[in-house]
Amino acid sequence: MKFLIIGGDKRTLKLKSMLEEDRHKIETFALYDNQINDISFLENILNNKFDYVIGPVPFTKDGENLSTEFIQNKITIDTLLPYLKGQTLIAGPFSEALKSKLEKYSIKAIDIMESEELVIYNTIATAEGTIKIAIENTQKNLHESKILILGFGRVAKTLALKLKGLCNQITCSARKLKDFAWIDTLGFSISNINNLNNLEDYDIIINTVPQIILTEEKLQNITNDTLIIDLASKPGGVDTEAVKKLNLKYIWALALPGKVAPISSAKYIKDAIYNIIKT
Repeated sequence: MKFLIIGGDKRTLKLKSMLEEDRHKIETFALYDNQINDISFLENILNNKFDYVIGPVPFTKDGENLSTEFIQNKITIDTLLPYLKGQTLIAGPFSEALKSKLEKYSIKAIDIMESEELVIYNTIATAEGTIKIAIENTQKNLHESKILILGFGRVAKTLALKLKGLCNQITCSARKLKDFAWIDTLGFSISNINNLNNLEDYDIIINTVPQIILTEEKLQNITNDTLIIDLASKPGGVDTEAVKKLNLKYIWALALPGKVAPISSAKYIKDAIYNIIKT
């Protein structure tokens, strides 16, 4: 098959190599800094007919520009989309506003982040990357640390299970009764996310919920020795202005799969693409 890969990060580089190993024909745009990345050049590339255009994950980080790690110039979404008119685009996630723009240009958009298996596999690298951050930014063994995980979705579940062998003081915070049942069944302590107490007792607090959970009021109860790690996409789960004001230890760790495990992550993306093509 013929693929055009636009934008991306380390995972995308590995994905390109894997697709080439499978004997597909690959063209790229806005992936390497040493190639022509002027948007007008894209029209020349698209003179070749492609089966699919593969975009980065996430497709955009700020809602305005294509996600590109290795090039100097920015490629705005509004400038890019007219060139992709009529193409089939595999990328994601796509916001409702972006979906409207894609429809305007008759772009068949396939959101790869709606692939359940890819999302689940991505939690592995996210969990391992989070553990790496925790070890590197604290002065106690995880074995002796009290850890609070906010939320109990897919990322939180995998993270809690990966941490279980390293730490026996893990509390998971949720709001649904079924999540409380799972937390208890898996052997973790339970906390209600709507009624967070004793935050000063924790050495590490990890948020996985993409809405502000740790408000300034709650952050005032956290000590300067506590490490706060936010894994949630924008807007995140932490009041960042309050963090600065209170001088707390805070790390917003986005897109960990591409940073800590690009080879494994690329394989999961490739498998998801093949599954999309088959269906």
